Amino acid sequence: MVTKEITIGTQTMSLETGRFAKQANGAVMARYGDTMVLATVVASRDRGDEIDYFPLQVEFREKMSAAGKIPGGFLKREGRPTDKEILTARLIDRPIRPMFPDGYRRETQIIVTVFSSDQQNDADVLGACAASAALMVSELPFDGPIAEVRIGRVNGEMIINPTFAELETSDMDITVAGTADSILMVEGESKEISEDVMLTALKFGHEAIKKICALQSEFAAAVGKEKMALVLPVVDAAMMADVKAIAEATYRTTVATVLKKEERAAANEAIEVETQAKLAEKYPNQTKAIHQILHDIEKVEMREMILRDKKRLDGRSLTEIRPISIEVGLLPRTHGSALFTRGETQSLTTVTLGTKSDEQITDGLNTVLPRRFMLHYNFPPFSVGETGRLMTGRREVGHGNLAERALKILMPNEKEFPYTIRIVSDILESNGSSSMATVCAGTLAMYDGGVPLKKPVAGIAMGLVKEGERVAVLSDILGNEDHLGDMDFKVCGTADGITAFQMDIKIKGITLEIMETALSQAKDGRMHILGKMNAVISTPRTDISQYAPRLTTIKVPIDTIGAIIGPGGKNIRAIVAASGAEINIEDDGSVVIAATTVESANIAIAMIQGISASPEIGKIYKATVKKIMDFGAFVEILPGKEGLVHVSQLDTKRIEKVADHFKVGDQFEVKLMEIDDKGRLNLSRKAVLIAEKAKEEPVQPA
Repeated sequence: MVTKEITIGTQTMSLETGRFAKQANGAVMARYGDTMVLATVVASRDRGDEIDYFPLQVEFREKMSAAGKIPGGFLKREGRPTDKEILTARLIDRPIRPMFPDGYRRETQIIVTVFSSDQQNDADVLGACAASAALMVSELPFDGPIAEVRIGRVNGEMIINPTFAELETSDMDITVAGTADSILMVEGESKEISEDVMLTALKFGHEAIKKICALQSEFAAAVGKEKMALVLPVVDAAMMADVKAIAEATYRTTVATVLKKEERAAANEAIEVETQAKLAEKYPNQTKAIHQILHDIEKVEMREMILRDKKRLDGRSLTEIRPISIEVGLLPRTHGSALFTRGETQSLTTVTLGTKSDEQITDGLNTVLPRRFMLHYNFPPFSVGETGRLMTGRREVGHGNLAERALKILMPNEKEFPYTIRIVSDILESNGSSSMATVCAGTLAMYDGGVPLKKPVAGIAMGLVKEGERVAVLSDILGNEDHLGDMDFKVCGTADGITAFQMDIKIKGITLEIMETALSQAKDGRMHILGKMNAVISTPRTDISQYAPRLTTIKVPIDTIGAIIGPGGKNIRAIVAASGAEINIEDDGSVVIAATTVESANIAIAMIQGISASPEIGKIYKATVKKIMDFGAFVEILPGKEGLVHVSQLDTKRIEKVADHFKVGDQFEVKLMEIDDKGRLNLSRKAVLIAEKAKEEPVQPA
């Protein structure tokens, strides 16, 4: 059993192996504070010679028992992964994946499980460090270590791995992963920080990453497990030469020709068909190998054109943004809509306004407040001209989360705009950067729906082509530039700063200098896109859709809340039934009434105010007889408020027997004459009748 530890931030991080899960290729229990995660790594014995990709699976699971909780629902056991677990698995996968050597094809599974949660320190970044450490002590070929930390800033001071409480007052939440030499992955949100502040945060975080990487190297050396030999497939030099002779010049011409996405796909397919046909007899059963050589030729030619000529597949310069078109309000019955098209990427986005009952309640290790703002991203297969299953996968969850984080910083608070807000982005076309199109379309749809978003937010995806010392940073990347390039760096923000970001790379790290260039270009691109958006709609509409629920907030005395609700909810149900409105009552006496018509709202308001109102001496009320007595009638003048009309006050003439003149359920007007020292209401019908008679009598001339 080997254990190593180091102080990171304010807590001790420890790594332990040799006690848990000893049949896995590698297993490490990592601890930070009282949060503990177990990371296990297992690789298939099959070398994967027949597949042409790296089958890596990363899973992150939270045990509810880790925080002393029992899962909600009927089953009382953990089920499908939550969005939090999916997003954390992505945070672990993305920096680890590029650190495996090219040609490694064994099916590999990393499982990170939270076994203890101190409710203060998030297990996500600890899980990434544990996964890297498990790979380091395994026999799997892994060019690590990597480490991951979170960065916050409270009162201007940077913090490594802030607690949940510290994050509540932090103006940034940045997760950064890297090696001892470079940055591998960045993701997070911030309150409109500048590019300089973000770079400072990354430098600050990288210092902690270096320490954790050094700890892992020392840890792995102490374990001393020998790495497996990596047997890479050998490419036939003669076959490669023959493929190049047929296809290289054609590819060079094709990548230099401006083509639409489907035209380029057709041109590449024609090259493939021709090459395979010419070499089928000479190299039988080598279809996959020839396909891979063709793919590599296209990649080399595209990258060389960008580095040499500063020209891209669609003819743009490195910093040029694709043509943008925008429409808003095109869906008549939604509460807000926008169609955002940039090049061959298109998002049709809608906004729906709901009430408090529409908030999302989630079950997790940590206390999660109800979500009143949700953004969902859909990527149907037709958006890329393919068939396939309609499903919500990890990619959809991740892209939707990034766009949601970009916009939520600027959302109005509940007091200003007491609606639950759901945005849905349906990608209708995709050729790069659909998540950033979602950010732009989300802003536009909310403006169209009358949501008072504080500022417009736009997003842009940056790419990279790096060969040795030659570097090209690309603004607004295409799908092929993402696939054949080295980086996908998404940056979202307003005119005043960055609100969300996400960076993935395919190479083993980039320098902070490249990050600085990318952030600078991203700002220029963001400002260009914001200008296009503002030209169409620059402020939220002054009113919401006629089809959206109208929310009216009134205040009632706190001590009347129980009466409004009534025994077993009787009164509130009656109000809902009579008005058709939806009603939510807060502990501070705020009552939010959601109705689709003014009449519906007015009925609910009148009934609520009737229950919550205090009786006033001298005021006339419509009374309902509740009980007949020999000495008078008890009547209700307000919901739950009854008083006595004495027999002498029931009429202007003498009444001998009350039951001969009145029955339960009769209604008439009464005047409140007195509230005695015991709070009893003394009412008079007689006073009302006398006043009415006086109005009817003609005024005698003087």
